Amino acid sequence: MIDLRKEVTEKIINETLKGIEIPSPPQLIKDLQVQMELPDVRIDKIANIINTDVGISGKVIKLINSPFFGLRSHIVSIKHAINLLGLQNIINIVNSIAIKQTFTSHNISEMTKFWDNATDVAVVSTYISRTMGIGIPDESYSLGLFHNAGIALLIEKFPNYADVMKLAYSEKNCRITDIENHKINCNHAVAGYYIAKSWKLPTYVCEAIGDHHKTLPIFSEQTPCDQHKKNLLAVLKLAETICKTNRVFGTEAIDYEFESLKEDLFSYLGISEFEFEDLKAEILDKGLLY
Repeated sequence: MIDLRKEVTEKIINETLKGIEIPSPPQLIKDLQVQMELPDVRIDKIANIINTDVGISGKVIKLINSPFFGLRSHIVSIKHAINLLGLQNIINIVNSIAIKQTFTSHNISEMTKFWDNATDVAVVSTYISRTMGIGIPDESYSLGLFHNAGIALLIEKFPNYADVMKLAYSEKNCRITDIENHKINCNHAVAGYYIAKSWKLPTYVCEAIGDHHKTLPIFSEQTPCDQHKKNLLAVLKLAETICKTNRVFGTEAIDYEFESLKEDLFSYLGISEFEFEDLKAEILDKGLLY
């Protein structure tokens, strides 16, 4: 049995994070942030900034035109996308694509595994949000891609981090982040929160990243939670278990975290386990997982 009596304070976590460089957003993102803070935001100016990076603009258009976004119109330009989906929606998508290009690692195997799962969770989150009418699809995509960004950071800091995560996902009665705190005096949810703040994501998205392994008291209504954030977390927890995140970072066949909260989660969403299994089968049949 792992002893979790040791208290890991914010001060200890901050000390642990010293020496870890929180990745700054690229210049394109910084330019967009400046424009978004202006009192009179010009769509053509935003579109021009995004178009300066051919790689990102192409990925935005490809993503929006993909089946899981479910649009009837075919998007042909960034300006067209902004007019159809709204400015903030496009900014969220650009942020999500840019974060993947920011991280580099010598541990190619672990980083590839991480991003493959993050992409799966983001895609499935978008589909769940849209089909079930929970939250906003592009925000669900952003959360899906960013929620475990702290893992990418900690892989570089701690050579044994993969083993820590395997242990964390194997514990039935402990939060994943509790095991991380015990082993390395930090956890990926906290690290991810700081990354999201650095990228100036909406406050509720940053908080959802920080709280995504503290959902049991949220859905059992022991802990008050803003409904916007709660909806994002509900979509995320469904997507994580469908994408078998527990098998990606752990070795257990059972998703212990999801099993502990699913009754309250299903109650909040107004669905049965049978309906959830139908949703999972639908996602697999559509080939949304890589």
